[in-house]
Amino acid sequence: MDKIRQHFKEAKELLENFLTNEKTLQNIKAAGDLLTQCFSGGNKVISCGNGGSMSDAMHFAEELTGKFRNDRKPLPAIAISDPAYLTCIANDYSFEEVFSRYISAMGQQNDVLLAISTSGKSKNIINAATTARKKGMKIIALTGRDGGELASLCDIEIRVPHHGYSDRIQEIHIKVIHVLIDYIERNLGL
Repeated sequence: MDKIRQHFKEAKELLENFLTNEKTLQNIKAAGDLLTQCFSGGNKVISCGNGGSMSDAMHFAEELTGKFRNDRKPLPAIAISDPAYLTCIANDYSFEEVFSRYISAMGQQNDVLLAISTSGKSKNIINAATTARKKGMKIIALTGRDGGELASLCDIEIRVPHHGYSDRIQEIHIKVIHVLIDYIERNLGL
């Protein structure tokens, strides 16, 4: 029972620490404004991540194209998550190119990339951000730890400065995703 209780205590402490960082909260608002502007301008969001972060990228896209809490029009969001595409690119090129090639094909100026990496060091995520920048896209990064190389490549970074296991970082990332979707809906009047 103590170990079970400890998991929830750790999550609670991390969330409380996250909430005390005013700059981080301002970055969440700035990300919400950027996403709202993206959709208002007729552009789309492309999201990517590895492992659990891919699940978060998919969750973000499906909540936008489907619905979050209330019925509304769908918003253009895509998660790079097609297994046939991913294995094709990984096999024919490299795993480091699975997201950047998609961005190269589908990304357009003023689209937004939501890049999710708990370490900020995933080479395929870094390559996606680099390609997005070349395409004239804006980049929002959800990171952890010290932000890694990804921190220097994005327009807005939302960092969970936790140096323990990635699952704790991902728990905050999913809360941030839900806050962003709510922010978008409210600001678009949906």
